Amino acid sequence: MLFNTTYTNKNYITESKQKLGKSFSFFDKIKIGGVGSSRFIIKELSTKLQPKSNESYAIKYANIELRPKGIIVHFTNKLGRYSWIIPYYRLVIYSNETFSIHANGSFIQFIKNKNYKENKKFIQKMTDFKNTFLNLDYYDG
Repeated sequence: MLFNTTYTNKNYITESKQKLGKSFSFFDKIKIGGVGSSRFIIKELSTKLQPKSNESYAIKYANIELRPKGIIVHFTNKLGRYSWIIPYYRLVIYSNETFSIHANGSFIQFIKNKNYKENKKFIQKMTDFKNTFLNLDYYDG
């Protein structure tokens, strides 16, 4: 689900807590080693994720937040901020020429540059959280 979070959005707060659980406590964040990624540079957004005001736009950035039951991808377009809620059971990650996240028929592609290389540990942590949550022991990791 995509939400405009430029300003406080009560629907976003309710849905994110309901679908993904409450955000981690301060001590859990320290134990885990952080729950947010550095920024990624967006290469392409699927049409479902493009904001309604689809004017020409400059480079867009995104970051990913871990939650107990899923992730939130926060990204910007001009002065607007948007948040995409993805439960782990719907999350699909691809890594080839680009790094991309897919869910519910939508996707977001990121450029593989130095920002991606800085986020490799975070991506592994996200994959581990997904596998643990879904009880997928058969992945080598």
